[in-house]
Amino acid sequence: MTYTQGIRRNWSQFALQLLTVFAVGLTIGVERNVVPIIGRDVLGVESILVIGSFVVSFGFVKALLNLYGGKWSETYGRKPILVAGWLVALPIPAIIVYAPNWWWITVGNVLLGINQGLSWSMSVNAKIDLAGSDARGFAVGLDEAFGYGGVALGTWITGVIAAQYGLRPAPFYFLAGVVVVALGISVLFVEETLPYAQTEAEADDETDDTDADLPFVEILKRATWGDKTLFAAAQAGSVEKFVDALVWIAYPLYLTTEGLSVAQVGVVVGVYGGVWGVLQLYTGKLADDIGRRPPVVAGMFVAGFGVLATALVHGYWLWVVTAGVTGVGMALLYPNLITVVGDAAHPTWRATGLGVYRMWRDAGYGFGAILIGVTADFASIQAAFYGVAAAMFVSGGLALAWMRETHPTRGDYTPPVEPGSDISCDD
Repeated sequence: MTYTQGIRRNWSQFALQLLTVFAVGLTIGVERNVVPIIGRDVLGVESILVIGSFVVSFGFVKALLNLYGGKWSETYGRKPILVAGWLVALPIPAIIVYAPNWWWITVGNVLLGINQGLSWSMSVNAKIDLAGSDARGFAVGLDEAFGYGGVALGTWITGVIAAQYGLRPAPFYFLAGVVVVALGISVLFVEETLPYAQTEAEADDETDDTDADLPFVEILKRATWGDKTLFAAAQAGSVEKFVDALVWIAYPLYLTTEGLSVAQVGVVVGVYGGVWGVLQLYTGKLADDIGRRPPVVAGMFVAGFGVLATALVHGYWLWVVTAGVTGVGMALLYPNLITVVGDAAHPTWRATGLGVYRMWRDAGYGFGAILIGVTADFASIQAAFYGVAAAMFVSGGLALAWMRETHPTRGDYTPPVEPGSDISCDD
């Protein structure tokens, strides 16, 4: 069998991978609207920091599994890790439905973090394997569009079900169905894509053997601090998750306090995720045409402005608009940060390099949830919006200053002189 890259050439497997990432998005979307309100109105949790603990557990666990999931997939393949992620998700609906206190839900989100860290990581790696370098940005854009399209749809569906039938258990029957179907597709129809990356590596004559054979510790160093461009991507990825943590924790609590219904909150949060998801169909391809750096930097500032505006305006339709603006910013930055790392990593350690990036990125859920909870408890929930917006502006400035263009033909990026060194050629 030949392993020739290209989205059209491998369209059937690429489409299946889009279905799996859509299911991953649905799974997390179910929790975006209802779960914080369950904590406040059903389980009697008053502290936003405590409510945010379920995002802290999710973020740090997902971050760790992103790191090791990428490493494991280089050895065992993408498919086994994908299937393992869906197996772990099976108990989540029952845990949330029968949780007698908030800490059960926090434990359930540990399992959700494992599911997301394994399943979404493997899905994006598989698409990059199948697409090849010429369409890498488009492939990542499609992945994130379908994933966050699933988040948006899951959020909206959950709001509708909860408004009609209550916060528990009805919305989580839907979640159970999604997990079972996704597990079946992953086991029965998805094929292994690691040989595509191995074939690409064999055909790559431009990178020396030292770069191709980096040990795990050196990859961790390079993708974290040994390369200014990858450091800029890692810090931007981590800080932009503050926005998503804010949407997950604070939006439902803030907007219902301001008079919106659960169904209306579902629309606002769904618009954020939907705009983010749909626009990535364009913004990933945009980065193939104009480069990665411009949309990343612009997205950091646009998303920060959307968050700030949400705290400054009042009214359902104004919040819908500011949620859409925030989604535009996320669509610009999100797939293209992944593509920056995919460009800079050698095919033999790309999955591991992406795992390191995704570790730091999703640790941002935990850091952001702590910042949001402490700020909201000791100041106000509006102050949490201001703090997240400020963090986005500072992080965008760092990306502007330190990130080089990594586009294969338009870029001026070069890797560090020595693997893992803190002196890079992209200064």
